[in-house]
Amino acid sequence: MKRVSLLILFLFFLACDNNTTNRNPFLQEINFRFDANLNLPLYSPLTNTGSAVLVTQDGVGTRGIFIINAGFNQFRAFEASCPNHAPNECSTMTLNGQVATCSCEDYEYSLFTGQMLNRPDDGNRYYDMLEYRTSFGGNTVSVTN
Repeated sequence: MKRVSLLILFLFFLACDNNTTNRNPFLQEINFRFDANLNLPLYSPLTNTGSAVLVTQDGVGTRGIFIINAGFNQFRAFEASCPNHAPNECSTMTLNGQVATCSCEDYEYSLFTGQMLNRPDDGNRYYDMLEYRTSFGGNTVSVTN
């Protein structure tokens, strides 16, 4: 009886799938590290809560990254390529305050959460922005993937 119970328990664990993430089929996750020194004029807006910058340096994200100061020394970083289609000539989003906009379809995303703000109600699957890891130390924001 004990062996049967162990066998059933073993089969139960094999049947479980713990891969609950739903990968975005349009964006590849590439490895990179980028450090934004807040003493430099290009990144000094990040010293203010709610301010964001677009970094388009080669090798940083697919089409660049957005970094926003979310307050209390917390920073968030997101991919600058629209998450709802493959990268193309219009997929690099533009920065408008705390919102990123895709010029292909005029999709808008919050840089505080990465969520799509104007999600169509057509039953199709839409993705939120791809987020990268951030850390803050001294006067530098590090973004990695």
